[in-house]
Amino acid sequence: MGRGRAKAKQTKVARELKYSSPQTDFSRLQEELAGSPASEPDDLEEVDDSWRDQDSWRR
Repeated sequence: MGRGRAKAKQTKVARELKYSSPQTDFSRLQEELAGSPASEPDDLEEVDDSWRDQDSWRR
């Protein structure tokens, strides 16, 4: 008992996701596809290795 309401809500959400069309920001999409440097982080070469010290006991 009680499954009907949950199933109805899942069906409603699934239907909204299937048939809705979200607003698209075409200028942001164009920047992303063009590889604009403004959207890329500057520190791509810097890697955080702090987690390696914590797992050294496993080796």
